[in-house]
Amino acid sequence: MGKQITILVVDDEQVHRYMLCSMFEEWGWKCVEADDGKTAVDAVTKFSYDAVLMDVRMARMDGMEAFVKIHEIYPELPVIIMTAYSSVDAAVDAIKHGAYDYLTKPLDFDRLRLVLERAVDKKQVEEKKRTVCDNTTELKSSSILGESSSIHELLEMISYVAPTEATVLINGESGTGKELVAAELHRNSDRNDHPFVKVNCAALAESLLESELFGHEKGAFTGADKQREGKFVQADGGTLFLDEIGETSQGMQVKMLRVLQERELQRVGGEQTIHTDVRIVAATNRNLEQEVREGKFREDLYYRLNVVTITVPPLRERGEDIPLLVNHFVRKFSQKNRRVVAGVTEECMKLLRLYGWPGNVRELENAIERGVILMRGEYLTEKSLPLPIQKQVLEKERTQKMENPASLRAQERVLILKTLEECGGNKSEASRRLGITRKTLQNKLDKYSEG
Repeated sequence: MGKQITILVVDDEQVHRYMLCSMFEEWGWKCVEADDGKTAVDAVTKFSYDAVLMDVRMARMDGMEAFVKIHEIYPELPVIIMTAYSSVDAAVDAIKHGAYDYLTKPLDFDRLRLVLERAVDKKQVEEKKRTVCDNTTELKSSSILGESSSIHELLEMISYVAPTEATVLINGESGTGKELVAAELHRNSDRNDHPFVKVNCAALAESLLESELFGHEKGAFTGADKQREGKFVQADGGTLFLDEIGETSQGMQVKMLRVLQERELQRVGGEQTIHTDVRIVAATNRNLEQEVREGKFREDLYYRLNVVTITVPPLRERGEDIPLLVNHFVRKFSQKNRRVVAGVTEECMKLLRLYGWPGNVRELENAIERGVILMRGEYLTEKSLPLPIQKQVLEKERTQKMENPASLRAQERVLILKTLEECGGNKSEASRRLGITRKTLQNKLDKYSEG
């Protein structure tokens, strides 16, 4: 899927250019050669490239001068600098001025491919972002609900990324709707007439997950009574959604990395090499960057997955969306359960907005479904909500009142005036009941009259 990647290789060493271009062609990419900086600048003005791989030291216009000119002509075109260790400072300076990255010779080819793929994907996203902004178009979503600024930003990000081939890592707490985001990315991509295949990496043991992803041959293990295609093959031409990718073992991460790099796999127990063309969208509720630092997640796989990151906001950060979501779920579950629901009471909606929603939208959905099923009367009330929600909200309000001096003063005023009223205006009796002196009572009453 998608157009062929075209790389401009700029190096005055013919043997090195030939070696790189041969390798790129094995990867399925197109390679164009330039033997000096001036030729490279001329090439960029005439043709479109996905990335430039350029040596620093060249006889006619060196790489640094050529980079400056190319960056002026085409700022979005990623330029990767190749340099010897002695010229690293110059390469670092180029990055400060807009170069995408630098690689030291002799080149690490695995890193070279990773850097180029990430650069190409980033360029696609930036170009799409500019196109969307120029055309002032918005993503039309039927599954992600919300009017908050954070949801608008989320939908805008999806609109930039969806039409590209970029690998996407979706971050977010459990229950925020990461799968909905993945589905929107697929629905708004050029792959939308091919399958959208989902795999929950946390739901299966490693041996089962391997078979689920890559398939297996008949007799590969006990119970494998026939050949089975894996999710990578089932998703061919479309999108593969790897949910909870952070739960996979190091061994499984290695196998996934190999497929992402080579675009080919073998079934469990098989020897046949199967080529696959899928776009990967992964999701996690873990901090994978921290997991990499702690050695729990492979750095090379993280960087291959993390070309573009989309973060889904928790429900507590978009409280203004709660009424919209509540009404949507009320309609959904009243139809599903054949209930007549006239609406939601103000007190019920207040509780729903005050609650912290640690389980996010999924918890809200479950709470509304339970409420609709157990409700009595025409309106959804706070009494229909799960007890933990009622208790947490009440506890939160009680704590806030204790911590808020203004609330304490207000409660004190109500108590004193009510006691005075019960005593028929007798201040001596009222002060006795309240446990304060008559003078203290009079001072407080004077303050109330002044306020």
